[in-house]
Amino acid sequence: MSDSDTSRLSESATSSSDNESPRESFTSDSSSKHTSPSSSPPKPVTLDDMMATTRNLGNLMLAHEIVTNGNFQLNHIDPPQNSLEGRVKQIVHKAFWDCLESELNEDPPQYDYAIKLFDEIKEILLSFLTPGTNRLKTQICEVLDVDFIKQQAEHNAVDIPKLGSYIISIMAKLCAPVRDEDVKNLKATGNVVQMLRDVFHVLDLMKMDMVNYTIQNIRPQLQRQLVEYERGKFQDILEKTPDALNKTTAWINESLRDAMQKQSGESSSGANGVSMDNLSPTLVLNSGYLKLLQVDYENAVPETLITDDLRIQDLRRKLQQVKIVASVCLVTQNTMGSYCTSAFTDHIKEISAILLQGMNNRAFNLRETLNALSVKLCFEMSKSLTERGLPTLSSDAQTNLQGQISSIIEKDHPIYNLIEKRIYEYLSTFLCLPYPYKRVPLLPGGLTTVQKELEFVAFHFANIVNFNKQVYGPFYANIFRKLLFSEAPGKTAETVSS
Repeated sequence: MSDSDTSRLSESATSSSDNESPRESFTSDSSSKHTSPSSSPPKPVTLDDMMATTRNLGNLMLAHEIVTNGNFQLNHIDPPQNSLEGRVKQIVHKAFWDCLESELNEDPPQYDYAIKLFDEIKEILLSFLTPGTNRLKTQICEVLDVDFIKQQAEHNAVDIPKLGSYIISIMAKLCAPVRDEDVKNLKATGNVVQMLRDVFHVLDLMKMDMVNYTIQNIRPQLQRQLVEYERGKFQDILEKTPDALNKTTAWINESLRDAMQKQSGESSSGANGVSMDNLSPTLVLNSGYLKLLQVDYENAVPETLITDDLRIQDLRRKLQQVKIVASVCLVTQNTMGSYCTSAFTDHIKEISAILLQGMNNRAFNLRETLNALSVKLCFEMSKSLTERGLPTLSSDAQTNLQGQISSIIEKDHPIYNLIEKRIYEYLSTFLCLPYPYKRVPLLPGGLTTVQKELEFVAFHFANIVNFNKQVYGPFYANIFRKLLFSEAPGKTAETVSS
């Protein structure tokens, strides 16, 4: 691949021309280690390969989530007590602490379990220390010296409350401000078992705080290296699992077929006159991305987008609500005509958004909600017209309005189909903008009322798409090369796909 074509697929959407020539883009042999992935020949997948693939995929997804989600953090979650995991954990913990209490109640007391716990506490406290705190490290090692505690235990001279007080004081120095109150509540009492349980509980929280602090520190470094890191990890996965791009290939092939059929329909010479030289890989790829936002998209998510699958699903749900709200507003405007003011349209938009909250929950009944919304809008419309001294809607007009709103989710609804078409045209234009975005495309008619919400979806979706192209552009280039040039250039889309 030439440098210009590599950047076209690997970088953000830097070209929106319809006249790109994929023949020149995907026939060059020049490549480099960092931009051109390689595929291993088919071989049996062993258990070690599967474990390595799982590990690489986990690392890839974790790094991606840390960088793309600024609020990402790990939380300490206890399983529900009535769950199997919760009951097993409760039984095991109770057995351990009962055993410890039994040892300490013997005459003379036995400190085997207690000493192991103090040693574990020492290692946890040392793990919190930053480089350069040698003095505190030496002090912790001296006070919680296991050999010395064992000698004291042999002579029944272990002062556990004193050790507990020291541990709590060190925890107060090392904990995050959010844990100050938890540490203050710790008490070095005579109940050794309860004290140790409370100490370990707070230490678990402190370990999670340290993990999240580390995540914040490595985020800037990951941001600078994430593209190469993800690409390298995915290449490792591809070498272990040669079929790791099957779903991605099917996804691109579907978009390529649709593009060729569309071009064939627009061409006066028919399907045999389709020229692949006029197919733009960038636009074909953008069309594939947009399909992921369709509500009825049922195909498996491509492997290259699995790290952003949940984000895309969330944007798909938001976009569906935007479509319905925009359709309701446009139906209302058409019904009221010149009597519809911008303030009333905003009022209708607010009512619709409130009633449609939670529309993606399984228990949500969209049809009933639309019926209730149509009745509410008729009431609000009559109220607004009456307050302004204007003639109210006739019963036929109200019935027609309710019918249009209640049937918005039907496939043949003209207003909804028009809104959906314009939204996807807008998103398609947005994906072709070079990053960083210096301007946004002009909104098509009928979408002004949802401009803010639509731009939110477009901006976040474009960020996902552009980063995905940077990481997986070389893999997409190989797939395009195989799909476009595995057969004679004059073949139809169906022949190429086969």
